[in-house]
Amino acid sequence: MSIAVENVSFSAGSRLVVDGVTLTVPKGKVLGLLGPNGSGKSSLLRLICRLRRAESGVIRLGDDDIASIPRAALSRRVAFVEQQATTDTQLTVRDVVRLGRTPHRGLLSSWTAEDEAAVCQALDRVDMRERTGQLWQTLSGGERQRVHIARALAQAPAELLLDEPTNHLDIQHQLDILSLVSRLGITSIIALHDLNLAAMFCDQLAVLREGRIVAAGPPDAVLTEDLLKEVFRVQAKVEASPHHGRPHIHYLG
Repeated sequence: MSIAVENVSFSAGSRLVVDGVTLTVPKGKVLGLLGPNGSGKSSLLRLICRLRRAESGVIRLGDDDIASIPRAALSRRVAFVEQQATTDTQLTVRDVVRLGRTPHRGLLSSWTAEDEAAVCQALDRVDMRERTGQLWQTLSGGERQRVHIARALAQAPAELLLDEPTNHLDIQHQLDILSLVSRLGITSIIALHDLNLAAMFCDQLAVLREGRIVAAGPPDAVLTEDLLKEVFRVQAKVEASPHHGRPHIHYLG
């Protein structure tokens, strides 16, 4: 397995936010992390990239316990795209994406052709090459999100974690970004709210409720009408899509 979470727990103050979570993501596959607001999705992603430390349990990347991986090595290996990221520094789009190369370069390293190619390719992948010289602060929310995804891609990670990456994106770019991630061949975990998008683009799904995994497996096994009613409190009909064969949810109210 490329990512393995084994009985991991984490508390914020007196509240247990992640409660004994166990999940695995095979190498090169995409896992969609689902659940209502406050279910622990963002906290779990931060635990996996060691922005927070688990109180118990083990998180492995391949055969390595993340607690034993040096910070510099972890930064080269794992890319994390947060829901919102901002800065007061005057940076161009290219400057932001160049930051993705930082883990691969020493303090005195010169900018290389490999670095430049990684940045250009990442900008092309998110359709932002023509905005290279534009100030990041002048972009729309959706455009900023695409730039941050480009930064992550320029990092050339082995594992990619994305927290609600389609927030603020129009439907075309939602589809483009998730289609891109699904084709990268990078082990990825994507926290999503849109269950139909998760079913379309993720190989496996895991559903969190109050910090616990309540269902995990392929989309057609996880997205059942009973689960939607119990966890998300919605009445819905689930059918195989005639377009892609995966589950499609019709909300009934």
